[in-house]
Order: sequence, then structure tokens, then C-alpha cells
Amino acid sequence: MTDKKIALITGGSRGIGKACALELAKAGYNVVINYVGNDEAAAQTVAELKELGAEAYSAKFDVTNKEAVEAGVAEVMAKFGRIDVLVNNAGITRDGLFMRMSAENWEAVINTNLNSAYYVSSPVVKIMMKQRSGAIINMASISGVFGNAGQANYSAAKAGLIGMTKALAKELASRGIRVNAVAPGFIKTDMTKDLKLDGIEEHIPLKRLGEAQDIAKAVKFLALDAEYITGQVLQVDGGLVI
Repeated sequence: MTDKKIALITGGSRGIGKACALELAKAGYNVVINYVGNDEAAAQTVAELKELGAEAYSAKFDVTNKEAVEAGVAEVMAKFGRIDVLVNNAGITRDGLFMRMSAENWEAVINTNLNSAYYVSSPVVKIMMKQRSGAIINMASISGVFGNAGQANYSAAKAGLIGMTKALAKELASRGIRVNAVAPGFIKTDMTKDLKLDGIEEHIPLKRLGEAQDIAKAVKFLALDAEYITGQVLQVDGGLVI
């Protein structure tokens, strides 16, 4: 058990999730990173978090499996006794034109990007309600704000996450729990490395792709400093969608 605040980040072993973990560790949080597949990446991230002085822990469970999530959250509570920040960051893409999109690719993206946020938030909300405090940050996307051709599944999942964010913000505000979303634009990560982004900078007012650190700073702001902000979607996209 600890008096130090705890952040739980799904999909936290690499990319944006890892950047968020490191940023919150620098701000004085102990950090639990959830992951499902890459043991080596998780161990490396935990080591980097510990170098920053955080008590760090990796929780391996599948966020698309409700029972596994409940067991994983219980494990975190047994170790730390509290959860103060939840970042629902786990996500995948299975891009393709809608007319050719398989049911498998539709369901995989909806399950990982949207249903997982319900599975993880459900037990965590109960914990935060007892604490009468907490912050939930959902990782949306500009694709969920304006839609994106070839990403009907991803756009639907992220739009659903935005709707969930606003509804939960209204439900939980009286218990001292804030719920917000971050909507990244084109960020340089493993998820976007295979996208055809040639020339996209010309359409971004700030004339560059984003870095994972840009998103992590927004998450830290919403987690730590935005005490009078809830139910909002913070677009971090270099001005792409205005």
C-alpha cells in the first residue's frame, strides 16, 4: 500500500502509452503499465520508470477480456490500494475500405479501442467513487472527431469513446471524478509508421507530425492540473482539425 498517487495506463509499454507513463512518473506518480504481448518492452518501460524514482509495475492482461481486466485491476489494488488516474490508451488499427472490411477487423478494433475502455473503467470507477476523487483520460483520435476514409471501424470506436467520455463526466462529477479525452492527430508511433503520410505536414498548420511526448503532456495536464475541466476533448493535432 502507498500514499503516493497511482496511475494505471492501458497499452502502456510503448508508444503514446509509454510516453504518458514516463510523463506521470516525472510528475511524482507511481505507475502501473498494462500490456498484453511484449514482455521485453514492458520490462524496459518499467526499468525507465524506476530510474525516474517511481514505483513501477507491469500488469499483463487482455483489456478485451472482462474477467481478465477485473482480475488485473484487483491485482493492482492488492499491491497499491488505490488508483488515482486511469488512461484508457490501448488501441489498434485494422484499416481498409468499408466495403471490403471483414467482420473480424471491425470487431477487433471496436473491442480493443472502445469495449476495453468500458471493461477497465467499470471496476476503476467503483474504486474512484469510494475515494471520491480520480481522473480518467480516454485516448480518442481526430478520426473520431471528423471521420477518416478507410478507418470506419477506428473512427466509430473513437467517436464512441468521445460519447462515453461526455456521459461519464456528467455521471461522475458529483463524486469528484473528472473524465476527459485527448484526440491526437498524426503522431509518429509504431501505429502510424505504415500509413502513407507523405506531404501531410503541408495540411497541418504547425507543419510537423506530432510526437508521443506531445500527447503525454496533454494527458499530464488533464490528470494533474485541469481541476475544473471535465467532459472535454482536447485535440492535439497541430491545428489539423480547426
